[in-house]
Amino acid sequence: MVFVALLFLAVVAVVAAAYINFSPLPRDAVADRVVVEKSAHQLTLLRNGKTLKTYRVALGRVPVGAKEHEGDQRTPEGTYSIDFHKPDSDYHRALHISYPEQHDIDRAAVEGLSAGSDIMIHGLPNGRAWPGRFHRRVDWTAGCIAVTDFEIEEIYRAVPDGTPIEIRP
Repeated sequence: MVFVALLFLAVVAVVAAAYINFSPLPRDAVADRVVVEKSAHQLTLLRNGKTLKTYRVALGRVPVGAKEHEGDQRTPEGTYSIDFHKPDSDYHRALHISYPEQHDIDRAAVEGLSAGSDIMIHGLPNGRAWPGRFHRRVDWTAGCIAVTDFEIEEIYRAVPDGTPIEIRP
């Protein structure tokens, strides 16, 4: 009986940890740069070259390689900017990335394809936030960068429109 109770408490602790923000970003923090390192599955907010906070992320279903065209399930690579905040997203808040730039459009056009669009940093799908931190065990987006709902709340607040974002391989 004691073993079952301890096991139950351990399961509750693991599940609770998926939804608790143990190191919140200060409310007045403002990033002047965002760096995503795809190979490390990390998004870092920076201010004057100093790290404000780093987040683990899920990427497009095909995480290796730069986005080449619409539907390839890849996350872009390169330097872009956060061009607008999207409070009415299908996901729990979103920051739109300025992809595609003209060079992305030109590269896809060579193959007669669309470069795609609507690449964002976003939370979990509305009404389906139950995985919490466990969502990033698999790359599941169509090319976006996904974090938990409490993480997108911080990022949304700390990253103003116009902030540069560098997405590295």
